[in-house]
Amino acid sequence: MSRIKTHVNKGDLVEVISGNHKGAQGKILQVITGKNQVLIEGVRMIKKTVRKSQDYPEGKILEREGPIHISNVKLIEERTVEDKKAGTRRTKKEKVSSES
Repeated sequence: MSRIKTHVNKGDLVEVISGNHKGAQGKILQVITGKNQVLIEGVRMIKKTVRKSQDYPEGKILEREGPIHISNVKLIEERTVEDKKAGTRRTKKEKVSSES
C-alpha cells in the first residue's frame, strides 16, 4: 500500500488561502489523505446533532471542525526535525548504581 505525499502534516501551522474561510489560521488536527482534506483547529466549525444515548441522555448539538480541501491551505510554519522526533522518542530507564 503506497502512502500519499502531502505538502502539510498533522501539527503544522497553516493558513486558508481560498474559500469562505480565507485568511483563517490554525494547526492541523488531522489529514484525510483518501479525500485530500484536512481538519484545521478552529476553522470551519460545523454543528453536528447527536441522538439520545447513554452519554447524552437529552441529545446534544456539538460544534466541531469541518474538512477543508488540502489545496486551499498553505504552510506557514513547518515543524522542526526535533519536534517530529520528540513524539516518537522514548526515554530509557537508567540503572542507578548504589554505592555504600
